[in-house]
Amino acid sequence: MKQQPYVLSKKTQHRYYKGSIAILFMGIAMLFFSCANKIEKIKEFSSGENMAGIEAENYEMIHSDSTIIRFKLITPKLIRFDKAEDPFIEFPQGVEIERYNEQMEQIASITSNYARYYEVDGKWEAKNNVVAVNPQGDTLKTEHLIWEEKKAKIYSEQFVKIIRKDQVITGIGFESDQNLSNWKIKNPKGPLYIDVQE
Repeated sequence: MKQQPYVLSKKTQHRYYKGSIAILFMGIAMLFFSCANKIEKIKEFSSGENMAGIEAENYEMIHSDSTIIRFKLITPKLIRFDKAEDPFIEFPQGVEIERYNEQMEQIASITSNYARYYEVDGKWEAKNNVVAVNPQGDTLKTEHLIWEEKKAKIYSEQFVKIIRKDQVITGIGFESDQNLSNWKIKNPKGPLYIDVQE
């Protein structure tokens, strides 16, 4: 017995045709969306901010003036983004900057777990466990600190703690000269006096 070929009615064919077109358009839309995402990722990756010009590990730099060392910078990793719109150097694993006097004695320092240096503005931004020590031995602790070299000032808008020989002062917001000698806390929380044992 010969089997009759299966023939769809015009109504069923029309329904299949509509379904096929819907699936086709859905596939094109998914492909386009996927490509668009990839193009955005490529654009993001190829933007200047995400393309490092120079990378260095265990980097040390000495700044001297008339053969006298003034500053020393130490970092586990340095990445320079020179193609960014505002070129900067990133220190993703932290940085330590030491300052020396004419007798080559370390008199001050700043350390942080993360930092950036904006080359055009001459501005440092330090974040996460920022600790600065001035020539008088005062220690500043905060989570965010800005140092503007051209304006010769250091400031923060976050919580700060200043530890001195006989007291601890806390508050929100901080301003100082770049030597951390003349400083003020914008919103102080009051000093806590400490008994210093001789």
